[in-house]
Amino acid sequence: MEHRDTIPAMEINDLTPAERRVWEAFPRGDGIDFREHPDDSSVDGAGWGPDRTLRAEVLRALLLGAAPAVEGRVAGLKIKGARIVGKLDLRYAVIDHPIRMRDCWFERKPLLYGAQLKALVLGYSTLPGLTAATLRVDVVLRLSCCRISGPVRLAGAKITGGLFLQGAVIGPTSGEEADEPPLQLNHAEVGTDIIANDLTVHGQLRLNGAVVGGQVSLDNARLLTPGGIALHAETLSVGTDLRAHRLEARGMVNLTGARIPGQLNLARAAFANPGGTALRASSCTIGEVWLRGCDRIQGVVNLRRSHFDMLHIPPETWPDQIRIDGLSYRTLAPHLPAEERLPALEREESGYLPYAYEQLAAAYRTAGDEAAARTVQLAKLRRHRRTLPRHTRLWGLLQDATVGYGFRPLRAAGWLTALLLTGAIAFALQPPRPLKQGEAPDFNAVFYTIDLMLPIIGFGQEQAFAPSGRYQWLSYLLIVTGWILATTTAAGVSRSLRRQ
Repeated sequence: MEHRDTIPAMEINDLTPAERRVWEAFPRGDGIDFREHPDDSSVDGAGWGPDRTLRAEVLRALLLGAAPAVEGRVAGLKIKGARIVGKLDLRYAVIDHPIRMRDCWFERKPLLYGAQLKALVLGYSTLPGLTAATLRVDVVLRLSCCRISGPVRLAGAKITGGLFLQGAVIGPTSGEEADEPPLQLNHAEVGTDIIANDLTVHGQLRLNGAVVGGQVSLDNARLLTPGGIALHAETLSVGTDLRAHRLEARGMVNLTGARIPGQLNLARAAFANPGGTALRASSCTIGEVWLRGCDRIQGVVNLRRSHFDMLHIPPETWPDQIRIDGLSYRTLAPHLPAEERLPALEREESGYLPYAYEQLAAAYRTAGDEAAARTVQLAKLRRHRRTLPRHTRLWGLLQDATVGYGFRPLRAAGWLTALLLTGAIAFALQPPRPLKQGEAPDFNAVFYTIDLMLPIIGFGQEQAFAPSGRYQWLSYLLIVTGWILATTTAAGVSRSLRRQ
C-alpha cells in the first residue's frame, strides 16, 4: 500500500473509545453505527458528543494502512452517524478499501484531490464542501441526500461506475451568493450514469465537457441561479438520455454543443430567466427533444444550428422571442394544424427566416400532411412580401388574391366561374351587335365571355361582335382580369413545378 512508511506512529492507547471501535472493525470490514435512533439527522452533528466523535487523522491512518489486515476479510471503513473533526486529507492517496460514511457530520471539507479510491459513499452526510478534482473512483461515488454548504469540486474526476446525487442539497442556503459554482463536474468522465433526481443546487451546476457513458437524470431537480447560468453543460456528451422531467431552472440552461443520441426529456420543466436566455441548445445534435407539458418559457429560447430527429413542443410553450436560425428537425410533435404553428415563426429575433418556413413545411411533408405544407409555403411568401418596398408588393398581392401564389389553384377557378357567370348573364340580357351583319355566327353569351377572358382560346365570338356603352367597359374588365388570372396561374404553376 502506498504511503505506508510515511504514516506517523499512532498507539492504540491514544484512541478514544469511539475511535477504538472503528479501529478494530476496519480490518474485518464491519460496520459501526453511532446513531442513537435510525432517524438521526447529520444536520445536528455539530452537537454530538465524544461518544460519536472521530478524528480525521485516525481515519486517514486507517485508510493508509496503519491497522493490520485480517486474513480472509475485506477491510473497509463503514460507519454511520459519526462526527468527524479535523481535516480528512487524502490528497494523491491510493486506497484499495471502500469508504462508507453515511449520516456523518464533517467539521472540515474532505480533501481528495488526485486520490484513487475503490468506492466512496457519503450518503445523508453534512459537509462544508468537498475538494475532489481529478479524483479516480473504481466503483461508485454516492453523495445522495447530502447537505453540502460549500463547493463540490469534481472537475476532471473519473468514475468507472456511477455518480449518485439524488436528494442532495448543495450550495449556500442562507441567501448569500456562492464564490464559485457549487457543483463542478466539468470535464468529468462517468462510466455509467449520473443520477441526480430531486437534486437542489443553490448556484450553478457545471457539466462543461463532461462525458457520461449512460444517462444523466435530473428529474425533479431544482437549479437556482436567478439571473445567472443554472446548468452550464456546453459540449456535454451523453451515451443515452438526459432526463430532466419537472426540472425547475431559475437562470439559463445552457446545452450548447451537447451530443445526446437518445432523449433530452424536459417534459413539464419550468424555465425562468426573464430578460435573458432561458434555454440555449444551439449547435446540438440530439435524438428527441421533449418540452411536453411545460408552462410558457420565461426568457429567450436559442436553438440555432441544432439538429433534432424529433421536436415535441406545444405552440403555447414558445416564449415571445426565439432564435431558430439553422435549426433542423425531421418531425414535429404534437401534430397540429399549420395555423397553430406559424405564429411562433414570427417571434424569431432576426426577423424573416425563409429556412424556418421551409423546415416547418418539410416536417409536415414527412408526416404526410401536404395541405399543411402548402399553408406554410403560402405563409412564407406572404411574410416575404412584407419585407419588400411598398411599390413592389402589388404583384404579390395579385398572386395572393387570385391563386394564393399557386398554393390555392381552386381560387382561380372560383374567380373564373364568378366572372363567367357575370359576363354570360350580362351579355345574354343585352347581346352585342355583330360587326358584319349576316356574316356573324349565332351569338352565345357563355362562349363570348370565355373568348374575352381566356386569351389562348378562340371560339370566334369576340371577333364577330362588338359591345357598346357600359357593356364595352365590362368586356375590357373581363379581358384584363383574364390576362391577370392567366399570368398569376402560370407563375403559381411554375413555382410549384420548381418545388417538385
